[in-house]
Amino acid sequence: MEFNKLPCLVCQPHGLNCFHLENHGNSKDGDVLLTAFFPIYLYTIKMDTYHPGGQPTFTRIQFKNFQYLLALVFAVEEINRNPHLLPNLTLGFDFYNGIHSNRWTLENAFAWLTGLDRGIPNYTCKRGGKAVAVISETSISVQMGTLLELYRIPQLTFGPLDPLLSDSSQFPSVYQMASKDTSLALAMVSLMLHFGWTWVGLVVSDKQEGVAFLSDLRAEMQEHGLCLAFVEVIAVFQIQPSAEGRHRMPTRISSSSASVVILFGDTGSLTYESFQTWQSLITWKVWVTTSRLDFSSSEQHFLLHSFHGALIFSNHRREIPGFQHFLQTATPAKYPEDVYLALFWSLAFHCPISNADCRTLQGCPPNASLDWLPWEEFDMTMSDGSYHIYNTVHAIAHSLHKMHQRDSEVQPRRPGGKTVTSRWQLHYFLKSLQFTNPAGDPVNLDQKRKPAAAYDIFNFWNFPEGLGHKVKVGHFSPYNPPGQQLSVSEELIEWATGITQTPHSVCSASCGPGFRKTAREGEPVCCFDCIPCPDNKIANETDMDQCVACPDNQHANAEHDQCLDKKVTFLAFNDPLGMALACMALSLSVLTAATLGVFVRHQDTPIVKANNHTLSYMLLISLLLCFLCSFLFIGRPNTATCLLRQITFALVFTLAVSAVLAKTITVVLAFKAMKPGRTMRRLLVSGAPNAVIPICFLIQLTLCGIWLATSPPFVDTDAHSEHGHIILLCNEGSITAFYCVLGFLGSLALGTFTVAFLARKLPDTFNEAKFLTFSMLVFCSVWVTFLPVYQSSKGKVMVAVEVFSILASGVGLLGCIFVPKCYIILLKPERNSLQVLKATRDSQRNRPTVMLSSNPLSP
Repeated sequence: MEFNKLPCLVCQPHGLNCFHLENHGNSKDGDVLLTAFFPIYLYTIKMDTYHPGGQPTFTRIQFKNFQYLLALVFAVEEINRNPHLLPNLTLGFDFYNGIHSNRWTLENAFAWLTGLDRGIPNYTCKRGGKAVAVISETSISVQMGTLLELYRIPQLTFGPLDPLLSDSSQFPSVYQMASKDTSLALAMVSLMLHFGWTWVGLVVSDKQEGVAFLSDLRAEMQEHGLCLAFVEVIAVFQIQPSAEGRHRMPTRISSSSASVVILFGDTGSLTYESFQTWQSLITWKVWVTTSRLDFSSSEQHFLLHSFHGALIFSNHRREIPGFQHFLQTATPAKYPEDVYLALFWSLAFHCPISNADCRTLQGCPPNASLDWLPWEEFDMTMSDGSYHIYNTVHAIAHSLHKMHQRDSEVQPRRPGGKTVTSRWQLHYFLKSLQFTNPAGDPVNLDQKRKPAAAYDIFNFWNFPEGLGHKVKVGHFSPYNPPGQQLSVSEELIEWATGITQTPHSVCSASCGPGFRKTAREGEPVCCFDCIPCPDNKIANETDMDQCVACPDNQHANAEHDQCLDKKVTFLAFNDPLGMALACMALSLSVLTAATLGVFVRHQDTPIVKANNHTLSYMLLISLLLCFLCSFLFIGRPNTATCLLRQITFALVFTLAVSAVLAKTITVVLAFKAMKPGRTMRRLLVSGAPNAVIPICFLIQLTLCGIWLATSPPFVDTDAHSEHGHIILLCNEGSITAFYCVLGFLGSLALGTFTVAFLARKLPDTFNEAKFLTFSMLVFCSVWVTFLPVYQSSKGKVMVAVEVFSILASGVGLLGCIFVPKCYIILLKPERNSLQVLKATRDSQRNRPTVMLSSNPLSP
């Protein structure tokens, strides 16, 4: 769409006023022109009752934004000096002041399009070349983008990425220079994890990019177990916030337990009404923000100049060579045609300026330079906005260069011919443009191919107040492997006023080693209680959600913060319990051997003969073996001892109990043999009772053989019965076979006790009916008690219980059967004679007397 021409009468210029909007200002001639809309001056609209439209009146200059205009001049001059970039063309520009107001932004756009203070659509009074592209701040582009889109004018923005402008269907002619901030949330979360900040507050603007950041930050924090203590939204488009709204936000921030607050928004969104009561929040809080927030603002209502200790995330970029020197040498004398620079000089150095031409200065300090100004008025460090303006000018120059190269190849320009540049043709080259700027940074205008930004982390120093210095303390790159993306030099950080060491920002104190977290009902996951780990579980890190069980070969220490190797233990000979049992077994073995020796030595005496010395010898030998088999249960278990201990125990005790049974049956048969009839006598003479011993032994041997063939005992470990120890023991293998063997032995003992009990009232001259009964009572009592105790015991105590039962039952048989006889043989030999036997018989003439000997029927 082209503009129509109006009569020149309409285009008469208005009177010049250095402090009025009609001074559209600065320009530089060139073969190709760029147009820039930068917010340099602020205006106040004075409304009139009869003229509600009102007119803007100059209020003050935004010193910090004047660097934008200087960056534009620097880039244009650098390109014009470059013989390899646009060699046959020169760049020029038109500059217009931009105002954050829909009405005045559109009026400025019309003024530029038409050349009129009161623009008329589709008409122009402008002569000469037209600008091929517009450079503006993001917020200004949103306001005038739709208007310029009608003419397909390329618009390049230097502010932060705006999601609305990224919509190519609505704004196909808009190109945003800023990098993608998709990794900003991850970068801030990485910083929180580095310092252990799990409980932080968030203040965010209600702009679209603020809403997107809030969503990204919440997702990243939830993934890493971090929590937001509060979220406060700044109503950017609220003209006059209520008194309650102005005080509620600062009160909530100051009362929060969070020591760290993330502040996301640009300088324009944080208005005086929103922040005038924030002064009390400056201390005792660590602010984490981005370079969108300008800490060199000279606006006194904007209290950020007191934000000492803030951490700032800024897009990583290299320094533009020569820019610092350019700022130091930029003066009105060097650029006499620059009205804005003269006006800036007048205000900055307090020297009058002539209203006649807005260029003549009087009484200014000689050799004055921009680096004389304090940081809050003018920052000599290149800002993000200036960096993007610099890249924008180079992007347009590279696109023009490629476009004219193509045109010259298609149709070579004739000498002296005029260069014609079409705006709409420039789009093709801008969309596919990729180049490296003079600083060495890659530049890409395609939104889909833009890489995620890397960030430098700066610490803002402002102590004493007015220092205004930013120190690089870290770096974040999303392209590094996880765990290596963030690097921070903590020793360089100056924390906020009142904080002397690295601050903590948590809802609940960390759970130390030995404790685990348990969530509080109805509260965020960052608010929790700490409870100690249960037995045999540890927590060797802070803030563990679950305690970890120690392996079977390890156990938890008393603090439950590490696993220690368990000591291997068993019923050893040097163990006090094992030593006591071994001594008992050895003593009883010696006592049994001594008893056997006494019986052998006095085998011809009546008392030995009366007790059937063959069965007595067999019983004593089996008891000796029983006591000795106890040693198989003591000591380090191995395959041999595990196989032998239970089998040997079962067989020797079967032999002992069957010998007692044979003695009991012999007593009964001997008594019966005194009565008329010869059947019992024949059984007694033939030695039939002794057949019980091999029969019972063979049955038990068969059961043991089946046990060994099917599931024999083996060496096993018990890691749970005794804390801190692994107990070596013998596993019985088949529990069924084990209890079958014990069951047969128990049945045999019960049967022997029954027979002995029935024979307890037989005549007792040198017989042992009562002694046999009592011995079997002791034997059965021991083993009946053994079963529940054995089942309830674990580890080496179980083995000790079985050894003790073996010794106790053996002592019962030995003591009840043989101790009375040894007493007579050794201490009362006068009672071990036939005379005593006859005397006793005479005293019991009314009671049948039974003499037990090798030959029961002998006189």
